[in-house]
Amino acid sequence: MSPTRTIGTATFSAIGFGAMGISAFYGEVDSDEERFKVLDAAHAAGCTFWDTADIYADSEELLGKWFKRTGKRADIFLSTKFGMRPDMSVNGTPEYVRQAAESSLTKLGVETIDMYYLHRADPKTPIEMTVGAMAELVKAGKVKHLGLSEVSASTLRRAHAVHPIAAVQVEYSPFTLDIEDPKINLLATARELGVKIVAYSPLGRGLLTGQYKSPDDFDDNDFRKFIARYNHENFPNILKLADGLKEIGSVKYGGATGGQVALAWLLAQGDDVIPIPGTKKIKYLHENLAALKLTLSPEDVQAVRDVAAKADAAQGERYPEAMAAQMFIETPALA
Repeated sequence: MSPTRTIGTATFSAIGFGAMGISAFYGEVDSDEERFKVLDAAHAAGCTFWDTADIYADSEELLGKWFKRTGKRADIFLSTKFGMRPDMSVNGTPEYVRQAAESSLTKLGVETIDMYYLHRADPKTPIEMTVGAMAELVKAGKVKHLGLSEVSASTLRRAHAVHPIAAVQVEYSPFTLDIEDPKINLLATARELGVKIVAYSPLGRGLLTGQYKSPDDFDDNDFRKFIARYNHENFPNILKLADGLKEIGSVKYGGATGGQVALAWLLAQGDDVIPIPGTKKIKYLHENLAALKLTLSPEDVQAVRDVAAKADAAQGERYPEAMAAQMFIETPALA
């Protein structure tokens, strides 16, 4: 039986679906009909933990159209995020919490959002005020669970004291281990509080698959072109990591891909970790979900860490400068 994860009373496949790339940031966007096919395939394969955000171009609208078209809303654990503005500023004021939630409910065409995340902490608004307003949405039946994304450990702790936080979303993969850093202390704090870890970009924005050999492989309108970590100087290190993951899969696990090894490695980190890879292609969706059948030995879980340490690929910021400055920040104290 494939591994599952739980949040509240909901149980779902241990690997979810990130719906950012299907609508934004990674080059050309396909037609609605082509994108519906990907969503159909995810649903048919039992991948029902879906994640989007109001800043992901038309992603919320696309999911809303899919729900209306299929009548399958009840099958999906639906997460969305708010707070990031088009100019990349963050708004976590209570007024904006309410406004953003109503907008997302309308675009998604749903009465309730299963998981509602603050996309980034607002440096001008105490987290207690933001989460207090989010908690009102729970009381009103518009949201079931609350989440935070890329917050500091102390922000998570302060938020959790106002209302239980079900999950914290953070970039997490063999390529990006910030959450484990004792100085950041987010993984340890989340586990102390019983908060699940939703791992976005579990394939290093596709780079751990080995599909990309150079930044020149990205489309001109692909935002990965603007990330320091993915520059020409560091790309050989990234390829070392991708090749190392591929070797583990091919030698030990019957030809498993490097991407599958990366996902299996995340699943091995604990039952509280939920990877949400995204893709625009059905074949890659099925490849990702096949990682559910892959169980790494303890020795190979460590081997992945060793490969990552040797490759030393996590050099440079993982976001453009303005967005990098928003990660793991503190919010003002509540007056």
